[in-house]
Amino acid sequence: MATKALTAVPAPAKLNLFLHVVGRRADGYHLLQSVFTFIDLCDYLDFELRTDGVIERVGESLAGLEPEQDLIIKAARLLQATTGVTYGARIRCQKNIPAGAGLGGGSSDAATTLIALNKLWQTRLTRSQLMQLGLQLGADVPVFIFGQNAFAEGVGEQLQAITLPNLHYIVLTPQAFVPTPVIFSDKGLTRNQKPIIITDFTGSLIQPDAKYHDSVSLFGINNLEPIACKFEPEINTLFQVLHKAKLHARMTGSGSSFFVPFLDKETACRQSSYLCDIVLHEQLSVQQQPQMWVVSGVNTHPLYNWLNEFGD
Repeated sequence: MATKALTAVPAPAKLNLFLHVVGRRADGYHLLQSVFTFIDLCDYLDFELRTDGVIERVGESLAGLEPEQDLIIKAARLLQATTGVTYGARIRCQKNIPAGAGLGGGSSDAATTLIALNKLWQTRLTRSQLMQLGLQLGADVPVFIFGQNAFAEGVGEQLQAITLPNLHYIVLTPQAFVPTPVIFSDKGLTRNQKPIIITDFTGSLIQPDAKYHDSVSLFGINNLEPIACKFEPEINTLFQVLHKAKLHARMTGSGSSFFVPFLDKETACRQSSYLCDIVLHEQLSVQQQPQMWVVSGVNTHPLYNWLNEFGD
């Protein structure tokens, strides 16, 4: 095998531009509709081939996380068991995407692991086959393997590629988060949002709005947002700060991150400075001050072409 290692392999974060809960299956899983977009905030993974079949994660890891719970290790072992390959891997992950943020960091790392090891081990699974494996790891994993901005339905695994305008975002992540199962099990969660079809929003997903300071308004809502705000005061405080700043902010996923969309990066950068001033004015404690990034939307996953040679 010619390739012995793959280095600095990106795993991008995602945003849910809207997230509607439209029902619930008999098995308890919620039926969703959402639009996923990738952003250029990424984790980076290194993969070194091992010939003894051992899979290990070295370097930085999540505190208190057992290997059996680590999505990176689980993804590698799943691919190994499915294909019967006898190779292993030494894996290192540089984490830039915060955990518990609704940005899909763990799911993206798992997807990048499947894609990269499929290449390193020459297991040659197709995109669809890897997506099926990814769904066993989590509902958000398949979209990162699908590799395109997408309208999602079902539990998030039914995907249709869509084209989005080139948007830029301020992303803010508070220090606190609410576990996803807590949010989905709350009795106050709206579970009967009216279902939509793709043509309902393709012409109106992004709309300039004079009420907001150069940000744009988005189609739909995030049904999980009020539940996260109810459970965690720091999330609610950040929401109130953004509302006070007259910026069109929305939570992504089950939180805790909020994002503000803009049509150009210069405006996003300017408004991020304005937001910093607002946060200081609110005299939030160090523990309450959010992490903040200015990021750009990405039309296709950076590893999208890695699977083209194996087919869909």
